[in-house]
Amino acid sequence: MRKPGKIYGYARVSTLRQNEDRQLQALEAAGVRPENVFVDKQSGKDFERGQYKALLDALRPNDVLYIKSIDRLGRNYREILVQWQVLTKELGADVVVLDMPLLDTRRGKDLLGTFISDVVLQILSFVAENERANIRQRQREGIEAAKNRGVKFGRPRRKLPDNFKEIVAMSRAGFLTEVAAAKKCGLPLSTFRSCAKRI
Repeated sequence: MRKPGKIYGYARVSTLRQNEDRQLQALEAAGVRPENVFVDKQSGKDFERGQYKALLDALRPNDVLYIKSIDRLGRNYREILVQWQVLTKELGADVVVLDMPLLDTRRGKDLLGTFISDVVLQILSFVAENERANIRQRQREGIEAAKNRGVKFGRPRRKLPDNFKEIVAMSRAGFLTEVAAAKKCGLPLSTFRSCAKRI
């Protein structure tokens, strides 16, 4: 009989502004103690994350790791599969994906159970990465369509005073410093310089 290990949780959000509360609530409901939860606030494009590395250092054989969904582990299909092997085979921990009950390595420790878990993981990881690629493609197409309709991106250009060309000419002739010319136009110096270059 296997000796039960510790229970850990891992949560990840992509930016500092995003909120991980939903993930933390799900982990708490699963029985993970708050002090055993590791949280990263950075992109899942790779596994160079401080808290994830600390989690790997903490995990021992027979420990159980809970995550809310497979994309919280990471975004890259191939790297998720590699990390799944690290967690379950190299470290000997069990992984439970709360949003996908089939991804629970505590069940079906026989060959068939392991096979089913690995197949489901591969399908889900592929679908997750494919959806992200589709989202990026739709974003690119949307931006391109908006540009074709004349939509301008970025900050709107500042309105220049009617005598802007004359002020630039005075500055270039040495009658005004650039600082004084920018002030006369009511513009920051950097904006004055970039607008002056265009005429």
